[in-house]
Amino acid sequence: METIGLGMFPLLALVILVSGIPAWLALIATALIFALGGIAFGALTLPVLTALPYRVIGLLEHDLLQALPLYVLMGVLLNHLPLSATLFKVGRRALAFTGAAPQLTGLGLGVLLAPMNGSVGASVAMLGRTVTPRLAASGVSAERSSALVAVASTFGVVVPPSLVLILLADTMMRAHTEAVNVTHAAGRIINTQDIFLGALLPAAALLALHLGITLWQGRNDGKGLAPGAVEKPAWREWLTALLTIVFIGGLLGAVVTGSLYAVEAAATGGVALFLFGLLSGHFKRGVLKAVLRDTMAISGSLFALLIGATTFTLVLRAFETDRWIAAALSGLAGGEMVVLAVVLGGLAACSFVLDAFEIIFVVLPVVMPPLLMRVPDATWVAVLTLLILQTSFMVPPFGYAILMVRIHQARLLSNRRLLAALLPYLLAQLVVVLAVCAFPAIVSRGQAEVVAPVEGSIADALAEDARQSELLQSQQIPGK
Repeated sequence: METIGLGMFPLLALVILVSGIPAWLALIATALIFALGGIAFGALTLPVLTALPYRVIGLLEHDLLQALPLYVLMGVLLNHLPLSATLFKVGRRALAFTGAAPQLTGLGLGVLLAPMNGSVGASVAMLGRTVTPRLAASGVSAERSSALVAVASTFGVVVPPSLVLILLADTMMRAHTEAVNVTHAAGRIINTQDIFLGALLPAAALLALHLGITLWQGRNDGKGLAPGAVEKPAWREWLTALLTIVFIGGLLGAVVTGSLYAVEAAATGGVALFLFGLLSGHFKRGVLKAVLRDTMAISGSLFALLIGATTFTLVLRAFETDRWIAAALSGLAGGEMVVLAVVLGGLAACSFVLDAFEIIFVVLPVVMPPLLMRVPDATWVAVLTLLILQTSFMVPPFGYAILMVRIHQARLLSNRRLLAALLPYLLAQLVVVLAVCAFPAIVSRGQAEVVAPVEGSIADALAEDARQSELLQSQQIPGK
């Protein structure tokens, strides 16, 4: 019976790809199909589904979710206010001496704004509206422009403290807690700050490499303009751009260093941007209405995705597929690196179909606890997960960012030219991934040493966990 739940994943991918319905609806539909089938064939009992309301209520009581709509509000305000256009204009003028000002400015916008946009798809849409037309006007080819937008949109995955990192950190903390409880390991449970700090150096290395590649490609394109040929921004635009960079950078830095909680920083940013829109008069002609509508729509879709993922994992755990996966990973021969490679390879395959949020909500809660039973350095695993997801989103032709870029492009892209434009960035990603794999201390500095399980094997721990679950069920206490 445990392996029945494995069929939920290919069915979910098929429903998303073929039907085109929202991911949250596909999650609920897949869960209901398997739940009803399991009840009809006696594999499940109807009372199992009564645990769903308790799971949803417990999930929505989490304080961290308060940051989600606030981050969304910041991203929507940045998209509707003329800040991104002003930043591009000022950046192009300031960097005109490099010979690759439009490309460098486009990448910089992605790094600055993608953490607030959340999903890769939302970042592609924002950069597609702001950056793509201006790159085309600068003479940059459609393939180079699309490659740059795809790369910039994925920085929201790895640059702390993005919304993706916040939610992934919470998922990793839960998975690490479960792994420690099962294996009885002695060690400190990771927190959000560990993952923020762990991702800092790899993100900085990636940014440096990608800036160098963008500068090199831009100069080779021969599209750079002399400073005098670029439109000169007004002093108000210079001041607005400077204040925006300092303000957003300061908020993100305060969260990373622990000076502000993510909820506090997001609330501060949302209020400041809202006041800027009011005082500058940019909320005319229905702009404010559009901001509120988009914020509600995006926040609603994310919460719906969270509820859909909770429903999906409930049915998956009811089949005890999570225990089967844990046992399968614990039985893999070859050591920790083999288990890690299998899980990361599976996540890379999922990124061809699912966005970052969907992977965090659906896949990670299932595969991370058993992985952390074998590979106890949770911060290292979390950062590798981020890097693998970011890289996979950029791999043509099926990477999620590439698919989104193609949707927003008005013309057909050449696969060969697009791959040629992306190849240097993918090689840079590979270099950073290999460096993090070879030197875990890059991300694990300052983390308390994790001690091996004090007694018994992983198989014994899993068996004990199963016995405790059976005891709970015999007492008619709702299971997971």
